[in-house]
Amino acid sequence: MSDRLAVLPQYLLPKRALTSFAGWVAGGRWGVITTGIIRRFIRRYGVNMDEAVQPDPAAYASFNDFFTRALKPGARPLAQADLICPVDGAISQFGPLQRDQLLQAKGHHYSSTALVGGDAALAARFDHGHFACLYLSPRDYHRIHMPCDGRLTRMIHVPGELFSVNPTTARGVPGLFARNERVVCVFEGEHGPFVLVLVGATIVGSMATVWHGVVNPPRPGRVREWRYDDTAAPVQLRQGEEMGRFLLGSTVVMLFPKGPLQFNPGWAPGGAIRLGEAMARRG
Repeated sequence: MSDRLAVLPQYLLPKRALTSFAGWVAGGRWGVITTGIIRRFIRRYGVNMDEAVQPDPAAYASFNDFFTRALKPGARPLAQADLICPVDGAISQFGPLQRDQLLQAKGHHYSSTALVGGDAALAARFDHGHFACLYLSPRDYHRIHMPCDGRLTRMIHVPGELFSVNPTTARGVPGLFARNERVVCVFEGEHGPFVLVLVGATIVGSMATVWHGVVNPPRPGRVREWRYDDTAAPVQLRQGEEMGRFLLGSTVVMLFPKGPLQFNPGWAPGGAIRLGEAMARRG
């Protein structure tokens, strides 16, 4: 079966209604029922609870509390690298931008302007730069951390579709990561601007950042933006610090500006990754 045929049912499903329902279920506090759901999820996806600060499934009041569980100190040591991997998961794609084009999958590209919500001036800062697209599966740790030091300047919530973001869908839905709902976080770092885009998906109940809290819902159907560059107390985050989280899993896309950048030679599309490992070095 072709990938396009495999994803055809997703065009027909009531994705927004399913997502709202999943968010309601995941946020519910139903005692033994919640614990039962969590235990079944752990068995189904092989979640390693030994890494968690709280390894007892019965200690989580809601599925969301379990899904965004904290890891034990030292569970993800940080490499000595200019850029570290910000998540656990798998590599979707990475490499140079062809002017403003990112590779989604074989035969599919999408533009940086579309990714960041139509802001051509912002996207132009990354022409001929570099990108990395990282997929978080259900079993993974679902907090997102900083690849390097950064000062937040903007956050943009872009409404969109809620397709799944698994590898089959990435191959079968053109422009997937620029079509789905997303939260665009713009930072200034030592080597210029960089962007972390949190991409929503089917049954991703919400996305949150450490400085704002839950960004969605609400889903008003229009682009919303917050500015942080003129605040009295700027948002400064260090490499390795948590910057956000998914309540149910999805994908992170990063943009870096033009300049010398060499990705980890051990990286390849489809390869497993862990938070804190070396992602790239400059020069």
